[in-house]
Amino acid sequence: MGFARTCSVALVGVEGVVVEVQADLEPGVAAFTLVGLPDKSLTESRDRVRAAVANSGGEWPQKKLTVGLSPASVPKSGSGFDLAVAAAVLGATERIDPRVLADIVMIGELGLDGRVRPVRGILPAVLAAADAGYEQVVVPECAAAEAALVPGVSVLGVRSLRQLIAVLADEPVPDEERDEPGRPDPLLAGLRVPGTGAATGIHSMGGAQHEHGCDLADVVGQVSARTAVEVAAAGGHHLFLEGPPGAGKTMLAERLPGILPRLGREESLEVTAVHSVAGLLPPGKPLVDVAPYCAPHHSATMQALVGGGAGVARPGAVSLSHRGVLFLDEAPEFRSQALDALRQPLESGHVVIARSAGVVRFPAKFLMVLAANPCPCGRFSASGDLCECPPSAIRRYQARLSGPLLDRVDLRVKVDRVSRAELTGLAARGESTATVAGRVRAARERAAARLAGTPWRTNSEVPGRELRSRWHAVSGAMDEAERHLERGVLTARGLDRVLRVAWTVADLVGHDRPDATDVTLALQLRTGVPRGVPMAIGALT
Repeated sequence: MGFARTCSVALVGVEGVVVEVQADLEPGVAAFTLVGLPDKSLTESRDRVRAAVANSGGEWPQKKLTVGLSPASVPKSGSGFDLAVAAAVLGATERIDPRVLADIVMIGELGLDGRVRPVRGILPAVLAAADAGYEQVVVPECAAAEAALVPGVSVLGVRSLRQLIAVLADEPVPDEERDEPGRPDPLLAGLRVPGTGAATGIHSMGGAQHEHGCDLADVVGQVSARTAVEVAAAGGHHLFLEGPPGAGKTMLAERLPGILPRLGREESLEVTAVHSVAGLLPPGKPLVDVAPYCAPHHSATMQALVGGGAGVARPGAVSLSHRGVLFLDEAPEFRSQALDALRQPLESGHVVIARSAGVVRFPAKFLMVLAANPCPCGRFSASGDLCECPPSAIRRYQARLSGPLLDRVDLRVKVDRVSRAELTGLAARGESTATVAGRVRAARERAAARLAGTPWRTNSEVPGRELRSRWHAVSGAMDEAERHLERGVLTARGLDRVLRVAWTVADLVGHDRPDATDVTLALQLRTGVPRGVPMAIGALT
């Protein structure tokens, strides 16, 4: 008889549970039984592990072999248990000292030739191991940099099972060939988010890419829209841009991540964990330290937006844009059911996906930007001279964005056509990304100082009751907004959001408390109705 145990990690969303992998050898007919609530891909590890051990110079035991995964009540999926199962089997046969294996966490898939292949979710798995008190982790060599982001953990990166056996048995470590240079990682090549098909259009871009490739100064004109983008970045407010095609809505949204502050250490780990589970970490960059940008195509399904899919639930666009920007271009073209599914994460900051096997929770604190044309043809205006859409078609088109969803959007701005003077360079050029980013950073610092000691970090997160009781505007500044509440122009939620935006405007211009001008600008940004105040933040400072 032989017995050995080691550990691995089962991922439930972006949270990990340490699983003890036990191998037991007993006399009897040669058989390999895997127990502990494994899914199909994990059940297939029996054949992968047997071939990998045989091709790595090990001897497969001709006895009754039982491998148990404990706790048995936790669903386990994926091929990341292969390395731990192989090590436990080799420990049971005493090819490796079982005492060496007990305090090591192993994560990795095995090829039939014994090579150790990467898997999704290395970072959250190692974080779970560290939280459980484990200090030694074995991962694929190509994922060692990602695992090393977790402090207090000793990481061993191996290329093959042969190398692992040699290290644990204190033998000379064989040299193994690396994967071919430039070879695409199978986790990244052709990746699609579950439930979306080939035309999801989901992609992520960091703020640094926007800083160097896209500058806010490239946007011609659009003073009010530029101000709305700046206010959105400073306070974390959701934004709705409505205007004809070619006016610059997409350009503004693409430059928004560039003016957001860089992510802190804790935020970077959160974002990196989500992208690791999704398999979207770029090669050579294990840590995401800039605000992500996610722009799904309007054909994306509800599962693509909020997460889910067949089998194991995967993060959707709202989670891939965690701590960043989610841009929904041509928003009325999205399925209404998919758009309304965004209402819960907009309020709570996370997504809960219930499945028969359990409940998965993904973080989803994102800044949402909606863009839409005024009508199906895109040429509707106050005069109506160019638009050929019948009134009924315009009403149906605009009704695709539900009232409850728009009520959660703090800023609503009309993006007008660019004039000839603006396009030919006769008008003044707008401020650059660096200039606006500096004001946004200073505004965030003012808000952070004011909210110190609270669970909130930006103005958009502060509940309305706290704003009304602890952070008042200047006396009389909210009178006009309160009259709009009485007339039904604003809802109670809308009034709270006007006060939130007013605090952000005050932070941008350096006021200690929002005054009447700040509230008027916030009301204009909320309702889209001009009220005679300067729209440029620079004009208010």
